[in-house]
Amino acid sequence: MRGFLASSIGVTCAAALAFPPGPPAAATVARPAPNAEVFVPGSTQSLPLASLGRDRVLGAAEQGLPAREVNHFSMVGVVWDDPDTALHGSVQVRTRAATSGVWSDWQDVETHYGDDGADPDTAERTSGRVRGATAPLWVGDSDGVEVRVRAEAEQRAASAGALPSGLRLELVDPGEAAAPQSPPMGAARAASLATGSVTASAANADLVPLGALEIPALDRAGTERELFALRDGELTQQQRVKPYIGPRPGIVTRRGWGADESLREKKFVYTKKVKAAFVHHTATGNGYKCSQAPSVIRGIYRYHVRSMGWRDIGYNFVVDKCGKIYEGRAGGVTKPVLGAHTLGFNTNSMGIAVLGSFGSTRPKAAAVTAIARLTAWKLGLFGANPRGKTYLKSGGGNLYQKGKNVRLNVISGHRDGFSTECPGAKLYGKLGSARSTAAGLQGR
Repeated sequence: MRGFLASSIGVTCAAALAFPPGPPAAATVARPAPNAEVFVPGSTQSLPLASLGRDRVLGAAEQGLPAREVNHFSMVGVVWDDPDTALHGSVQVRTRAATSGVWSDWQDVETHYGDDGADPDTAERTSGRVRGATAPLWVGDSDGVEVRVRAEAEQRAASAGALPSGLRLELVDPGEAAAPQSPPMGAARAASLATGSVTASAANADLVPLGALEIPALDRAGTERELFALRDGELTQQQRVKPYIGPRPGIVTRRGWGADESLREKKFVYTKKVKAAFVHHTATGNGYKCSQAPSVIRGIYRYHVRSMGWRDIGYNFVVDKCGKIYEGRAGGVTKPVLGAHTLGFNTNSMGIAVLGSFGSTRPKAAAVTAIARLTAWKLGLFGANPRGKTYLKSGGGNLYQKGKNVRLNVISGHRDGFSTECPGAKLYGKLGSARSTAAGLQGR
């Protein structure tokens, strides 16, 4: 579907391009509460796309935005009105680096992103705020952009309205988190935090002090003691004799990666248990440094909430390409938080997303090991065997009709529950290794 753009346009100097007159697009900026922990929460510029063809017909098969100067951003995506409408075509962008003024080559944006999301008929899905969207693409600090969207040939031949209605370009500035005070914090300091930051942090109060930036790793003995402290009344006799849980890995908290808690919905939503883990890639590209991972996560978070209309970031956990693990959707890392990661299979599961694109790029060993360590621990909290199989009931909107009990690997790839390439062939091929390592960490 990208054949018409098979050859890329070379690097172009900013001086060679005359921008159209007019001020940069207005940005919507979320501001921290008075006396809150000081974060620069970022902004989103939302720009409507128009026809690039001669006829300028509304809903034409070629739409985009000519090259223009905009406010600074680091992540880009395209959204449209109806989340149940697919974009059958291609999206390409090129951006101007803010530091050098040099334009990038054209880059593909992943269009098959509708299979990430809340289940049909849930409050999150039926809120009226949810939009269709491409994956967000990380481009680094930029101040110029050009985009073109083109329907597949079959769609263009079928009708003039071949592309979804309401196409908009979303330019996300993730903001920069100020260095917070090191935990633990006193009562006076805790009182100065915004309410959302307190509740998100308090969801992990059984593990770390309020305001902690990271949940530290535990050895096996400490993890088993923690398991009994957290779930003593829920454990089977077999679990009491042999807990089968991997050592808890270190996890960067939401406060640690700089989440602006005013963006998300206030309440937490839980499912009953965690029977399976779905592994994803974010399809945001691999051009980030591991030190930039918190910024990438803040960008995805803002895109999921502000641009796509979700209640919070969709994934329960995020892993960067260097193997660091981050808390995703708020509600507590030990709890069965209901995510929006695998359409139709969010109940009784968790979603783990590796930052990057792994269709043709191999994930680093550290990232695969992190998946194994995380699943050995979190699945172990609920007695699940990483090498085993389990049944999940389909919520609909996927490969399986609503209500069907589907047998899946306890550690599955996103493609096992939906017709998608996610988590990319190269990462999907490593899941067998992750299952074996996770089972070994559990002592199986």
